[in-house]
Amino acid sequence: MLPSKKLHKFWSGKRVLLTGHTGFKGSWAAAWLMQMGAKVHGFALAPETEPNLHDLLDLSYQSETIADLRDRALVVDMVNNIKPELVLHMAAQPLVRRGYREPVETMATNIMGTAHLLDALRDCETVSGILVVTSDKAYDNDSYDQAHGDIVFREGDPLGGRDPYSASKGCQEIVARSFEQSYFRARNIPLVTARAGNVVGGGDWSEDRLMTDIIRAAANGKAVELRNPGTTRPWQHVIEPVAGYLMYLQEAVEGNTAVPALNFGPKESHTVQHVTRLVLDAWGSNSETAHRTSAEASKEARTLALDSSLATTTLSWQPRLDLETCVQWIVDWHKAHLDGQNMHAITEAQISSFESMMDTK
Repeated sequence: MLPSKKLHKFWSGKRVLLTGHTGFKGSWAAAWLMQMGAKVHGFALAPETEPNLHDLLDLSYQSETIADLRDRALVVDMVNNIKPELVLHMAAQPLVRRGYREPVETMATNIMGTAHLLDALRDCETVSGILVVTSDKAYDNDSYDQAHGDIVFREGDPLGGRDPYSASKGCQEIVARSFEQSYFRARNIPLVTARAGNVVGGGDWSEDRLMTDIIRAAANGKAVELRNPGTTRPWQHVIEPVAGYLMYLQEAVEGNTAVPALNFGPKESHTVQHVTRLVLDAWGSNSETAHRTSAEASKEARTLALDSSLATTTLSWQPRLDLETCVQWIVDWHKAHLDGQNMHAITEAQISSFESMMDTK
Protein backbone atom coordinates (compact mmCIF):
# COMPACT_ATOMS: atom_id res chain seq x y z
CA MET A 1 0.00 0.00 0.00
CA LEU A 2 1.27 3.49 -0.78
CA PRO A 3 2.63 5.20 2.34
CA SER A 4 0.38 8.02 3.47
CA LYS A 5 3.22 10.54 3.05
CA LYS A 6 3.47 9.68 -0.66
CA LEU A 7 -0.29 10.07 -0.99
CA HIS A 8 -0.17 13.46 0.74
CA LYS A 9 2.73 14.66 -1.42
CA PHE A 10 0.87 13.87 -4.63
CA TRP A 11 -2.57 15.25 -3.73
CA SER A 12 -1.47 18.34 -1.80
CA GLY A 13 -2.23 21.47 -3.81
CA LYS A 14 -3.91 19.58 -6.66
CA ARG A 15 -7.02 21.10 -8.22
CA VAL A 16 -9.54 18.27 -7.96
CA LEU A 17 -13.02 18.04 -9.45
CA LEU A 18 -15.07 15.71 -7.26
CA THR A 19 -18.53 14.90 -8.57
CA GLY A 20 -21.01 13.52 -6.07
CA HIS A 21 -19.34 15.44 -3.23
CA THR A 22 -22.63 15.81 -1.32
CA GLY A 23 -23.11 12.05 -1.11
CA PHE A 24 -21.88 9.61 1.50
CA LYS A 25 -18.80 8.30 -0.29
CA GLY A 26 -18.09 11.68 -1.87
CA SER A 27 -18.12 13.41 1.52
CA TRP A 28 -15.58 10.94 2.92
CA ALA A 29 -13.40 11.44 -0.17
CA ALA A 30 -13.64 15.23 0.13
CA ALA A 31 -12.68 15.14 3.81
CA TRP A 32 -9.60 13.04 3.08
CA LEU A 33 -8.56 15.13 0.07
CA MET A 34 -8.79 18.33 2.07
CA GLN A 35 -6.94 16.74 4.96
CA MET A 36 -4.10 16.17 2.45
CA GLY A 37 -4.24 19.76 1.19
CA ALA A 38 -6.05 19.23 -2.12
CA LYS A 39 -8.10 22.08 -3.60
CA VAL A 40 -11.48 20.41 -4.02
CA HIS A 41 -14.24 21.63 -6.30
CA GLY A 42 -17.56 19.83 -5.82
CA PHE A 43 -20.35 19.18 -8.32
CA ALA A 44 -23.49 17.34 -7.22
CA LEU A 45 -27.16 17.51 -6.42
CA ALA A 46 -28.15 18.87 -3.03
CA PRO A 47 -28.11 16.32 -0.18
CA GLU A 48 -31.34 14.31 -0.07
CA THR A 49 -31.51 13.45 3.63
CA GLU A 50 -31.59 15.22 6.95
CA PRO A 51 -29.19 14.72 8.61
CA ASN A 52 -26.55 14.26 5.93
CA LEU A 53 -22.78 13.86 6.03
CA HIS A 54 -22.04 16.77 3.70
CA ASP A 55 -23.63 19.31 6.03
CA LEU A 56 -22.26 17.70 9.18
CA LEU A 57 -18.68 17.89 7.92
CA ASP A 58 -19.07 21.52 6.77
CA LEU A 59 -15.94 21.32 4.61
CA SER A 60 -14.25 24.31 2.97
CA TYR A 61 -14.56 23.63 -0.76
CA GLN A 62 -12.79 25.81 -3.31
CA SER A 63 -16.15 25.89 -5.08
CA GLU A 64 -19.45 24.00 -4.93
CA THR A 65 -21.83 23.62 -7.83
CA ILE A 66 -25.21 22.21 -6.83
CA ALA A 67 -26.53 21.00 -10.16
CA ASP A 68 -27.46 17.99 -12.27
CA LEU A 69 -25.07 16.05 -14.52
CA ARG A 70 -27.94 15.60 -16.94
CA ASP A 71 -27.64 19.33 -17.77
CA ARG A 72 -24.93 19.14 -20.43
CA ALA A 73 -24.42 22.90 -20.87
CA LEU A 74 -24.03 23.41 -17.14
CA VAL A 75 -21.46 20.59 -16.95
CA VAL A 76 -19.43 22.17 -19.74
CA ASP A 77 -19.50 25.57 -18.03
CA MET A 78 -18.43 24.02 -14.74
CA VAL A 79 -15.42 22.24 -16.27
CA ASN A 80 -14.38 25.38 -18.15
CA ASN A 81 -14.54 27.44 -14.96
CA ILE A 82 -12.72 24.98 -12.69
CA LYS A 83 -10.10 23.75 -15.16
CA PRO A 84 -9.41 20.64 -13.04
CA GLU A 85 -6.14 18.76 -12.91
CA LEU A 86 -7.63 15.56 -11.53
CA VAL A 87 -11.18 14.23 -11.66
CA LEU A 88 -12.93 11.79 -9.34
CA HIS A 89 -16.34 11.02 -10.80
CA MET A 90 -18.52 9.64 -8.01
CA ALA A 91 -21.86 11.26 -8.82
CA ALA A 92 -24.56 8.68 -9.53
CA GLN A 93 -28.02 7.42 -8.75
CA PRO A 94 -26.65 4.71 -6.42
CA LEU A 95 -29.73 2.81 -5.25
CA VAL A 96 -30.86 -0.50 -6.74
CA ARG A 97 -34.49 -0.27 -5.61
CA ARG A 98 -34.83 3.33 -6.78
CA GLY A 99 -33.54 2.08 -10.13
CA TYR A 100 -36.59 -0.18 -10.34
CA ARG A 101 -38.89 2.75 -9.58
CA GLU A 102 -37.05 5.29 -11.75
CA PRO A 103 -35.25 3.39 -14.53
CA VAL A 104 -35.03 6.21 -17.07
CA GLU A 105 -33.80 8.75 -14.51
CA THR A 106 -31.23 6.25 -13.22
CA MET A 107 -29.88 5.57 -16.70
CA ALA A 108 -29.91 9.25 -17.65
CA THR A 109 -27.80 10.13 -14.60
CA ASN A 110 -25.41 7.20 -14.60
CA ILE A 111 -24.92 6.81 -18.35
CA MET A 112 -25.56 10.19 -19.97
CA GLY A 113 -24.31 12.11 -16.94
CA THR A 114 -20.97 10.32 -17.31
CA ALA A 115 -20.97 11.01 -21.05
CA HIS A 116 -21.64 14.71 -20.46
CA LEU A 117 -18.74 14.96 -18.02
CA LEU A 118 -16.24 13.07 -20.18
CA ASP A 119 -17.30 15.03 -23.26
CA ALA A 120 -16.60 18.29 -21.42
CA LEU A 121 -13.25 16.98 -20.15
CA ARG A 122 -11.98 15.88 -23.57
CA ASP A 123 -11.44 19.54 -24.46
CA CYS A 124 -9.98 20.43 -21.04
CA GLU A 125 -6.27 21.25 -21.43
CA THR A 126 -5.47 21.10 -17.71
CA VAL A 127 -6.74 17.60 -16.86
CA SER A 128 -4.07 14.95 -16.28
CA GLY A 129 -6.12 12.00 -14.95
CA ILE A 130 -9.71 10.81 -14.52
CA LEU A 131 -11.20 8.07 -12.36
CA VAL A 132 -14.80 6.95 -12.88
CA VAL A 133 -16.36 5.09 -9.96
CA THR A 134 -18.83 2.42 -11.04
CA SER A 135 -19.90 -0.63 -8.98
CA ASP A 136 -19.49 -4.35 -8.41
CA LYS A 137 -23.01 -4.55 -9.82
CA ALA A 138 -21.65 -3.62 -13.25
CA TYR A 139 -20.88 -7.31 -13.77
CA ASP A 140 -23.30 -9.71 -15.45
CA ASN A 141 -24.58 -11.62 -12.44
CA ASP A 142 -26.31 -14.95 -13.06
CA SER A 143 -26.78 -15.83 -9.40
CA TYR A 144 -30.40 -14.61 -9.44
CA ASP A 145 -31.28 -18.12 -10.61
CA GLN A 146 -29.21 -19.94 -8.00
CA ALA A 147 -30.23 -21.05 -4.54
CA HIS A 148 -26.63 -20.53 -3.45
CA GLY A 149 -24.23 -18.64 -5.66
CA ASP A 150 -20.45 -18.86 -5.66
CA ILE A 151 -19.55 -16.08 -8.07
CA VAL A 152 -16.40 -14.03 -7.53
CA PHE A 153 -16.03 -11.32 -10.15
CA ARG A 154 -12.72 -10.42 -11.79
CA GLU A 155 -12.00 -7.40 -13.94
CA GLY A 156 -12.16 -9.33 -17.22
CA ASP A 157 -15.61 -10.82 -16.56
CA PRO A 158 -18.57 -9.77 -18.73
CA LEU A 159 -20.40 -6.58 -17.84
CA GLY A 160 -24.16 -6.51 -17.71
CA GLY A 161 -27.04 -6.21 -15.29
CA ARG A 162 -30.63 -7.42 -15.21
CA ASP A 163 -32.00 -4.56 -13.13
CA PRO A 164 -31.90 -0.94 -14.34
CA TYR A 165 -29.29 0.22 -11.81
CA SER A 166 -26.88 -2.62 -12.60
CA ALA A 167 -27.38 -2.12 -16.34
CA SER A 168 -26.61 1.57 -15.96
CA LYS A 169 -23.33 0.81 -14.19
CA GLY A 170 -22.30 -1.71 -16.84
CA CYS A 171 -23.06 0.89 -19.52
CA GLN A 172 -21.12 3.49 -17.55
CA GLU A 173 -18.04 1.25 -17.83
CA ILE A 174 -18.52 0.95 -21.59
CA VAL A 175 -18.96 4.71 -22.00
CA ALA A 176 -15.82 5.42 -20.00
CA ARG A 177 -13.79 2.92 -22.02
CA SER A 178 -15.00 4.36 -25.33
CA PHE A 179 -14.01 7.89 -24.32
CA GLU A 180 -10.63 6.65 -23.10
CA GLN A 181 -9.88 4.91 -26.37
CA SER A 182 -11.34 7.61 -28.63
CA TYR A 183 -10.03 10.78 -26.98
CA PHE A 184 -7.87 10.52 -23.88
CA ARG A 185 -5.42 7.80 -24.89
CA ALA A 186 -4.02 9.92 -27.73
CA ARG A 187 -3.35 12.71 -25.22
CA ASN A 188 -1.71 10.29 -22.77
CA ILE A 189 -4.33 11.09 -20.13
CA PRO A 190 -5.28 8.04 -18.03
CA LEU A 191 -8.99 7.38 -17.67
CA VAL A 192 -9.63 4.43 -15.37
CA THR A 193 -12.67 2.86 -13.71
CA ALA A 194 -13.06 1.46 -10.19
CA ARG A 195 -15.58 -1.14 -9.03
CA ALA A 196 -16.21 -1.39 -5.30
CA GLY A 197 -18.28 -3.72 -3.17
CA ASN A 198 -20.99 -2.72 -0.71
CA VAL A 199 -19.64 0.34 1.05
CA VAL A 200 -20.61 1.18 4.63
CA GLY A 201 -19.47 3.71 7.19
CA GLY A 202 -20.48 6.53 9.45
CA GLY A 203 -22.91 9.08 8.05
CA ASP A 204 -24.83 7.17 5.40
CA TRP A 205 -28.53 8.04 5.76
CA SER A 206 -29.63 7.11 2.24
CA GLU A 207 -32.70 4.91 1.83
CA ASP A 208 -32.24 1.14 2.06
CA ARG A 209 -28.89 1.43 3.85
CA LEU A 210 -28.42 -1.56 6.11
CA MET A 211 -26.15 -0.02 8.75
CA THR A 212 -28.31 3.04 9.23
CA ASP A 213 -31.46 0.93 9.46
CA ILE A 214 -29.85 -1.30 12.11
CA ILE A 215 -28.55 1.61 14.16
CA ARG A 216 -31.87 3.46 13.98
CA ALA A 217 -33.69 0.35 15.22
CA ALA A 218 -31.12 -0.30 17.96
CA ALA A 219 -31.22 3.30 19.19
CA ASN A 220 -35.03 3.16 19.37
CA GLY A 221 -35.23 -0.37 20.81
CA LYS A 222 -37.14 -1.71 17.80
CA ALA A 223 -36.75 -4.84 15.70
CA VAL A 224 -34.53 -4.63 12.60
CA GLU A 225 -36.53 -5.41 9.47
CA LEU A 226 -34.44 -7.24 6.86
CA ARG A 227 -35.56 -7.68 3.25
CA ASN A 228 -33.24 -10.58 2.52
CA PRO A 229 -31.22 -11.80 5.53
CA GLY A 230 -29.48 -14.55 3.56
CA THR A 231 -28.10 -12.25 0.86
CA THR A 232 -24.29 -12.18 0.80
CA ARG A 233 -22.36 -9.00 0.00
CA PRO A 234 -18.74 -7.75 0.07
CA TRP A 235 -19.18 -5.29 2.94
CA GLN A 236 -16.31 -2.83 3.43
CA HIS A 237 -15.74 0.47 5.20
CA VAL A 238 -15.97 3.44 2.86
CA ILE A 239 -12.40 4.47 3.59
CA GLU A 240 -11.04 1.26 2.03
CA PRO A 241 -12.20 1.86 -1.56
CA VAL A 242 -11.60 5.62 -1.28
CA ALA A 243 -7.98 4.79 -0.44
CA GLY A 244 -7.95 2.56 -3.52
CA TYR A 245 -9.37 5.32 -5.73
CA LEU A 246 -6.78 7.85 -4.59
CA MET A 247 -3.90 5.40 -4.98
CA TYR A 248 -5.16 4.19 -8.36
CA LEU A 249 -5.45 7.63 -9.93
CA GLN A 250 -2.09 8.69 -8.50
CA GLU A 251 -0.31 5.63 -9.86
CA ALA A 252 -2.02 6.00 -13.24
CA VAL A 253 -1.03 9.67 -13.55
CA GLU A 254 2.54 8.92 -12.49
CA GLY A 255 2.74 6.21 -15.14
CA ASN A 256 3.09 3.32 -12.74
CA THR A 257 0.05 1.41 -14.03
CA ALA A 258 -1.89 1.16 -17.27
CA VAL A 259 -4.55 -1.23 -15.93
CA PRO A 260 -7.90 0.17 -17.16
CA ALA A 261 -10.17 -1.09 -14.34
CA LEU A 262 -9.77 -2.42 -10.81
CA ASN A 263 -11.96 -4.07 -8.19
CA PHE A 264 -11.82 -2.89 -4.59
CA GLY A 265 -13.46 -5.28 -2.17
CA PRO A 266 -12.89 -7.06 1.15
CA LYS A 267 -11.29 -10.45 1.54
CA GLU A 268 -14.61 -12.07 2.48
CA SER A 269 -18.31 -11.56 1.88
CA HIS A 270 -20.91 -11.97 4.64
CA THR A 271 -24.66 -12.31 4.91
CA VAL A 272 -27.00 -9.51 5.88
CA GLN A 273 -28.01 -11.49 8.97
CA HIS A 274 -24.41 -11.86 10.14
CA VAL A 275 -23.62 -8.17 9.69
CA THR A 276 -26.82 -7.20 11.48
CA ARG A 277 -25.93 -9.31 14.50
CA LEU A 278 -22.42 -7.79 14.65
CA VAL A 279 -23.80 -4.25 14.62
CA LEU A 280 -26.41 -4.97 17.30
CA ASP A 281 -23.79 -6.59 19.54
CA ALA A 282 -21.37 -3.70 19.06
CA TRP A 283 -24.14 -1.23 19.87
CA GLY A 284 -25.09 -3.21 22.97
CA SER A 285 -28.63 -3.76 21.76
CA ASN A 286 -31.03 -6.61 22.43
CA SER A 287 -33.10 -5.79 19.33
CA GLU A 288 -34.37 -8.72 17.28
CA THR A 289 -34.52 -9.11 13.53
CA ALA A 290 -37.60 -9.61 11.37
CA HIS A 291 -37.90 -10.65 7.72
CA ARG A 292 -39.69 -8.02 5.61
CA THR A 293 -40.67 -9.23 2.15
CA SER A 294 -40.67 -6.97 -0.90
CA ALA A 295 -41.08 -7.48 -4.63
CA GLU A 296 -37.65 -6.04 -5.39
CA ALA A 297 -35.86 -8.20 -2.81
CA SER A 298 -36.58 -11.36 -4.78
CA LYS A 299 -34.98 -9.77 -7.85
CA GLU A 300 -31.70 -8.87 -6.16
CA ALA A 301 -28.65 -11.09 -6.65
CA ARG A 302 -28.22 -13.45 -3.73
CA THR A 303 -24.45 -13.44 -3.89
CA LEU A 304 -21.89 -10.81 -4.86
CA ALA A 305 -18.16 -11.09 -4.26
CA LEU A 306 -15.13 -9.38 -5.77
CA ASP A 307 -11.64 -10.61 -6.51
CA SER A 308 -9.38 -7.66 -5.67
CA SER A 309 -6.09 -9.47 -6.28
CA LEU A 310 -5.30 -7.28 -9.30
CA ALA A 311 -5.51 -4.15 -7.12
CA THR A 312 -3.14 -5.84 -4.67
CA THR A 313 -0.71 -6.74 -7.45
CA THR A 314 -0.98 -3.37 -9.18
CA LEU A 315 -1.14 -0.95 -6.25
CA SER A 316 -0.18 -3.06 -3.23
CA TRP A 317 -3.69 -2.13 -2.06
CA GLN A 318 -5.26 -4.43 0.47
CA PRO A 319 -8.11 -4.17 2.98
CA ARG A 320 -6.98 -3.00 6.39
CA LEU A 321 -10.20 -3.21 8.42
CA ASP A 322 -11.72 -6.59 9.21
CA LEU A 323 -15.51 -6.70 9.44
CA GLU A 324 -15.58 -6.47 13.24
CA THR A 325 -13.37 -3.35 13.22
CA CYS A 326 -15.40 -1.84 10.40
CA VAL A 327 -18.59 -2.32 12.40
CA GLN A 328 -17.01 -0.87 15.54
CA TRP A 329 -15.90 2.26 13.65
CA ILE A 330 -19.44 2.75 12.37
CA VAL A 331 -20.97 2.29 15.81
CA ASP A 332 -18.40 4.68 17.36
CA TRP A 333 -19.13 7.28 14.66
CA HIS A 334 -22.89 7.16 15.13
CA LYS A 335 -22.71 7.16 18.92
CA ALA A 336 -20.52 10.27 18.68
CA HIS A 337 -23.13 11.86 16.43
CA LEU A 338 -25.93 11.07 18.87
CA ASP A 339 -23.79 12.60 21.63
CA GLY A 340 -23.55 15.85 19.66
CA GLN A 341 -19.80 15.66 19.01
CA ASN A 342 -17.95 17.43 16.20
CA MET A 343 -18.34 14.99 13.32
CA HIS A 344 -15.72 16.69 11.19
CA ALA A 345 -13.17 15.95 13.91
CA ILE A 346 -14.45 12.38 14.41
CA THR A 347 -14.27 11.67 10.67
CA GLU A 348 -10.77 13.14 10.37
CA ALA A 349 -9.65 11.06 13.35
CA GLN A 350 -10.83 7.85 11.66
CA ILE A 351 -9.05 8.88 8.45
CA SER A 352 -5.84 9.49 10.41
CA SER A 353 -6.18 6.10 12.10
CA PHE A 354 -6.52 4.47 8.71
CA GLU A 355 -3.45 6.30 7.42
CA SER A 356 -1.50 4.81 10.31
CA MET A 357 -2.64 1.37 9.18
CA MET A 358 -1.52 2.16 5.63
CA ASP A 359 1.98 2.79 6.93
CA THR A 360 2.06 -0.57 8.72
CA LYS A 361 3.23 -3.51 6.64
